[in-house]
This record gives sequence, C-alpha cells and structure tokens, in this order.
Amino acid sequence: MSKMATEGGGKETNEIKTQFTTREGVYKLLPNSEYSRPNRVSFNSQGSNPVKVSFVNVNDQSGNGERICFNVGRELYFYIYKGVRKAADLSKPIDKRIYKGTLPTCHDSNPLTATAESVSLLVGFSAGQVQLIDPIKKETSKLFNEDRLIDKTPVTCVKWVPGSENLFLVAHASGSMYLYNVDHTCGTTAPHYQLLKQGENYAVHTSKSKTARNPLLRWTVCEGAVNEFAFSPDGKFLACAGQDGFLRVFCFDSAELHGTMKSYFGGLLCLCWSPDGRYIVSGGEDDLVTVWSFLDCKVIARGRGHKSWVSVVAFDHCITSVQDCEAPTEFSGSDEEFHEQVQFNGSRKRANSAQSSFSQRNSTDGRGVSVTYRFGSVGQDTQFCLWDLTEDVLFPHLPLSRTHTNVMNATTTSVPVGNTATLGTNGNNSVSSSGSSAPSNSLSPALPRSNSLPHSSPAGGSSPNSHKPTSIMDSTLIATGVSKFATLALHEARKERHAEKDHKRNHSMSYISNKSSDKLNQLIGTRTAKTDVAKTLGTAQCPRMEEVPLLEPLVCKKIAHERLTVLIFLEDCLVTACQEGFICTWARPGKVGLLQSQNPANSPSGTVV
Repeated sequence: MSKMATEGGGKETNEIKTQFTTREGVYKLLPNSEYSRPNRVSFNSQGSNPVKVSFVNVNDQSGNGERICFNVGRELYFYIYKGVRKAADLSKPIDKRIYKGTLPTCHDSNPLTATAESVSLLVGFSAGQVQLIDPIKKETSKLFNEDRLIDKTPVTCVKWVPGSENLFLVAHASGSMYLYNVDHTCGTTAPHYQLLKQGENYAVHTSKSKTARNPLLRWTVCEGAVNEFAFSPDGKFLACAGQDGFLRVFCFDSAELHGTMKSYFGGLLCLCWSPDGRYIVSGGEDDLVTVWSFLDCKVIARGRGHKSWVSVVAFDHCITSVQDCEAPTEFSGSDEEFHEQVQFNGSRKRANSAQSSFSQRNSTDGRGVSVTYRFGSVGQDTQFCLWDLTEDVLFPHLPLSRTHTNVMNATTTSVPVGNTATLGTNGNNSVSSSGSSAPSNSLSPALPRSNSLPHSSPAGGSSPNSHKPTSIMDSTLIATGVSKFATLALHEARKERHAEKDHKRNHSMSYISNKSSDKLNQLIGTRTAKTDVAKTLGTAQCPRMEEVPLLEPLVCKKIAHERLTVLIFLEDCLVTACQEGFICTWARPGKVGLLQSQNPANSPSGTVV
C-alpha cells in the first residue's frame, strides 16, 4: 500500500483511506498484515487476470489455522495467514509457483480434507486447464482438461461441491460449467454428450462414455462467460452470474431452474448468498448492487454508490443479525409467515468467513423483529462500500409504526449524519455508457411500508410454489405491469415526504426520482432495444429503477490505487485486494492485535517500488 494513503479527507486524487467508521466502531488498515509478492515489485497489471484470494482453515492447534492463497500475474502463493495477531512474513511462503504459457485465474481449497499436513487446492488457468495441487506437501497430483479437449476457454471460477471430498465444479468463459471427479481421468478424445435436462436458455448433458471419465456433466447456462457461481449455504442450490446479464439459480441435484434475474444492463460479474440462503446480492457492469429474493424470485432492492463496474459482493456473516425490538408491530395475520422468514440457519460453516450470530424471535412474545443484513462491495472504481439491508426493504408489505421506525433508525445508525456528508459524492453519479455512475438527486425519504411495492402475486413473477425450494421458475409468470404499482406508490410518497423529514441517510435506503430514472430508463432502452434482454426491463426479472427501493451505502471509501478484485469477511477482520497485488487486512473494531515490529526483513515497507 502506498505511503500516500492517509486517514483524512484531502483533495488529492491519489489519496486513499486507511480507516472507516460504522455503527460498530472503527475499522483500521493493518499495514504490517499486508500480503503481496515477496519482492513487492509492482507488476504490469494491464491485461493480467484479476488478483484472487482464497482461504482455508486447517484446524491448526497453534492458533494460526487460516491459510491464504493468492495469484498475482503468473505467480501463485500459499501462506500462513496471521491476520490481526502478527505481522505477515513474506519471506516464508509455504508454497510458491510460477507458471509459463498460462496464468492462474482462480482457486479453491477443500475444507473437508484440509489439515495442517495436507490441503487439496484446485487452480484454474487462462488456457482452460484445472490443476489439483497440495501446497503443503508441494505436490502436483492431477491436471484436468490438459489437452483442452473439454473446453478451450479460460476458467472463470472453480469450487469444490459442498460436502464432497472428490467432486468439483468448473466454469468457463464459453458459458459452460463442468462437473469433475478427482478420482476419474479425462479421456484422450473430445467427450461426447447426451441431453439430460433442458429448460429455458439452459441445458445439462451427461457423458456418453461407458467408463467413468471426466467431465461427469456439462451445464450450458449462459450466452457468454459464466463470470462466477456460488453454492447456497446448504449446498442444495447453485447461483450463476453470466456475462449476458442474467442471474440463474438452479437446484443443483435435480438441475432444475428455480429463478432468474436480469441486470439493469451489461454483464453480471459477481454474486453472493446471504448466510441464511434467502437472498442473493449481485453486481456487475451496471455499477449497481442488486438484491434478489430467493423465496419470491424477484428483485427487492438496488444499491447505488459505485462509479464503475462492481467486481465483488460479499455478506458479512458477523454483522448480519435479527434483533428483538421493544416496540410492538402489527402483523395483520402474517405473523407465521414473518416468523418463518426470520428463522435463520446459522450453523453452516464456510471456509473463508466467520459464522453469523443470529438471534431468533420468540413467536409468543408479541414483540417486533429488527432484521439487518450487512454486505459489502468493491469495484473497478477502487471504492469500497458497505450496505445494510433492513426489514423496511425485506418486508415492505408489513405496516410500520412511527415508534418502530425510530427503533430501526437507532439500530442501523452507522455514524452521525454530519460525518456521512462526504459519502454523498460517491452516489452522485448517474449511469453512463462509459460505465461510470453520475448524478443523483438529493436524498429523499424512504417510502413507508404501506406505499412500498407489495409481494408479487402469481401474475407478478412469484407462483404459489415459490416458497418451495424445488420449484421451477415459470417464465410465463413474469410480470409485465409492475410499473403501475410503483407509480401509485411514488404518487402517495410525494404527499408524505414533508412528514418524513426524520429519515436518516444511514438508514441505507432511498428512492430514485422519476425524472432521473426516466432518463436512465431511456438510455438503457436505447442501448438494448434491439436485443431480447430489453424485453425484461420493467418485469419482475428486471424492474425499473423507480419500482424498487434504492439503497445508499453506509460507507463508501477509496481504499486502493488500482481496481479492487477481492472482498472477504473474516471473524476479526475483512480482507481486500487490488490489481496491484496487495492483499490488505482491515481489523474490526476492538480487534487490533499486537503486531510484530516492522522491519525490512519480514514485513512490508508500505512503499510501492
């Protein structure tokens, strides 16, 4: 990280932040805990694959159980991750590899088999191959798609199938995904497939081979690259972010399509499941973060704060919570449904993040429930944003009393309003064809629940079976008249704006004005009028900007000089990385450890050569 980084709010274009404040306290950058290439000489990041970071816990009894893997250019590194406790020692990587003729693009370790003596690490490459290595034993056991007979395009994402010691899934820039078994070999000729299942804009094929060979399955799910995929916390569902702008969610075992979503325009680059599996946040080339409900198969909110493409979104499992509120709330007979929606499953473990602490509501106490999901995003604009997704967005159909509104404002406060004034500059940009976000109007009060969009009826994109995880999204149920409800809601909202002056920016929610949204919709309509995807604008797959709540970031800070490519939340810190190859540790409030004294031999100097 450059020495030009400061904590202040100066005017220099190269100035970056080393701390930020939320309602929990101050997050601080720990320069001594920064990972990078050992010699710390900058490499030519232009044209290189994005720097990626993955973690695995090896259950080391010494207290340093986390292992970190990252790729920079042609190089791949594997270190002990010391986090906020000790300074990083860049002189002692567990494993270091430099590749010729191809570049690592992504990687993933199997948490089921990881120990202090052995780790099964999958590495995807720009030429299409996938390598299985053990960075602790320094072994290379297998190479898949070695002759590129299965797929010749770059690997975009690779992950172990949850709960499996030998199955893994690989996505390619071709729009196909392949299921492999580490115990099987790849054939010496191109594989032949037979159709297993087919649906709207996707197909799943199985190998025709009579002998067990890779790949076991081929999923064709996207017109263009599958930029990222992620399994749900319970491992039953698979979400895919495509370059064609579609989010597709499948039941993994049955290969059935559960639901879809369309970006406002451009490709989707990233996605992440909420800890309970009920929501998916995605980001991409429309400069927005979009929140999609798994149960209702519809967009429930968008967030605007980035000035360029959003490269990573991630939920913070430690901040996401459900809290009892003192003020009673009227549920109008929907208490059972509401109670069902806040029964979170917090027992799932993930390799790269800590567990969330969920408190459950007692169904007999009659008290209200405050629901808050925290997630973050980073983008090519070098900005880091934090967002709160509250019950006002999640349950707009429920009445909200004035007292309860005040309680929610108190529980979601990040920093005093005066301290958040500087954040507005990051949201004051509307979306242009160059991918930058430009002017937003002044902050307007959030619509009260009674004027917010109701949950979709069967004609609005959600079938009666939408709450059943195994149902298939029926494209014929996509809404075509959602806009009339939003128009009525906005009409009523304008009458109440003067009565809602107590709205705080840190409530993380506002609505875009009709005027600016009309211009944005006109721009998008002009750019996509000749494509089929334009037909989704104004439907449940892709509602117009004024039809859903617009989230404002709680925090929006420039934290790097190059585009950001990594955001991972851990128990005592969060980790970011930029295309310069610097992996930074940000200590959570109260988690700053006693770091080793800095010296040139074993810790970073903080200067970019």
